[in-house]
Amino acid sequence: MFGSLFKHSLRRPLRQVEFSCASLGVSAIALPAPGGCTVPPRCAAVLVDRGGRTRRLGEGARLALIEGESAWAVHPGPYTCELVPFAASPEIGLRMSFAIDASDPRATQQRFDLFLASEAHGPVGLEAFAMMLEHALQHELAQGNLELPPCTTLEEWNAFRSGFNQLMYTRFGVTVDDCVPVDLAASHAGAHDYPQLLEARLAASGAAPAAIPAPLVVHEEAFDPACEDARALRRLFLELPCLMCSLRMAVLPADQSQFRQHQELLRRLDLVSLGVGTMPALELAAPNQALEGGEQLRRARHSRRAAVALDEAWALLARLKQAGDVTPAPLFDEADRIVSNLEADTAARRAVRIEEIDEVAP
Repeated sequence: MFGSLFKHSLRRPLRQVEFSCASLGVSAIALPAPGGCTVPPRCAAVLVDRGGRTRRLGEGARLALIEGESAWAVHPGPYTCELVPFAASPEIGLRMSFAIDASDPRATQQRFDLFLASEAHGPVGLEAFAMMLEHALQHELAQGNLELPPCTTLEEWNAFRSGFNQLMYTRFGVTVDDCVPVDLAASHAGAHDYPQLLEARLAASGAAPAAIPAPLVVHEEAFDPACEDARALRRLFLELPCLMCSLRMAVLPADQSQFRQHQELLRRLDLVSLGVGTMPALELAAPNQALEGGEQLRRARHSRRAAVALDEAWALLARLKQAGDVTPAPLFDEADRIVSNLEADTAARRAVRIEEIDEVAP
């Protein structure tokens, strides 16, 4: 009798879990997927465990999640969005077509999968994702790391496209299929009028995006310190090891001096990563001793600044990959600045009082 019951249970099909995914590939790039559902057609599934390790499943596969795993269904695209490269000129835009990069068998973790594991806290909407792409582009242009001058020549445009493509791939794991200038004021009448944009931003200040959180930018308005701190530290914990691995392979020192600089940068980044992994809780000054609210806010601001430095490190990695056979010396200087900021902000995040920061400062 027991044998027949056992055989009957083996023949029982797994219960199919419904998964509403009509927006995938249209207004959503990735959606959280429940265990037991089937990966939709033309999509892939990215599974993330508690430690941030990821794996992919192809379309038609049944999601059998192990304990602690979460999953996203991802549509590779293509997608089209419009970016504003210069915040002061919102009528000048770029129409960009992109796709989520396919799995690279040589990589232990795909870059977009790392993005999901470290930065996605729910659905990844196309509009909110485009805002992150735009923020990364604006930052690089403002820093002079990318150049898009007026009346761009063909040579200047090709140089910009090369750097832009590498930035998008390195930072977000997306492949740019096409990118063309567009007059947003003409194509969207009134939608990109600068005074109107300023009024809209003022009215929407403090509102949270519906899909993924806005890029971590250093500013001083009120925010939830515990949430922002946790998100920034998770990014640092998961992304720093991947960044170091990519930096180790991308940089080709020109001489022995650059080789020593390269090794020293990797050593310092390793110590920063170790410090992030042993970071004290935001709300505790010591075991069973609460930290006052003002110091918690200060700690959270430093973790946010460290996340901004992390974004700069990914952008620098893109430029290093563009450098070719020999890494220019100025890029080593830029790397030293970024690592110094990471060191300073993670040390300040660990400190209990602001006085401790002055004590350890050089």
